[in-house]
Amino acid sequence: MEYGFSLNYIVTGGAAGWLAGVIRRGDGYGVIMNIILGILGGLFGGCVIGLLGFSAGGGLIPQLITAVIGAILLAWIYTKVVK
Repeated sequence: MEYGFSLNYIVTGGAAGWLAGVIRRGDGYGVIMNIILGILGGLFGGCVIGLLGFSAGGGLIPQLITAVIGAILLAWIYTKVVK
């Protein structure tokens, strides 16, 4: 695994987690949790989009959009389970 590849996922995951917090109006969980939420959101979002019959495509923007959608869904599920 290349370091640039891993760094790309971490940066994209952090941005996706932050964007999910902004979209969900203040559900920021801190830098580390945003990165984790964004990375897991990317995996979850990719699965959900694949199950719906769509393809996220390649590149940074589709990867970011997929991760943001997945992070928002994961944050929503998390708040429903915890509360």
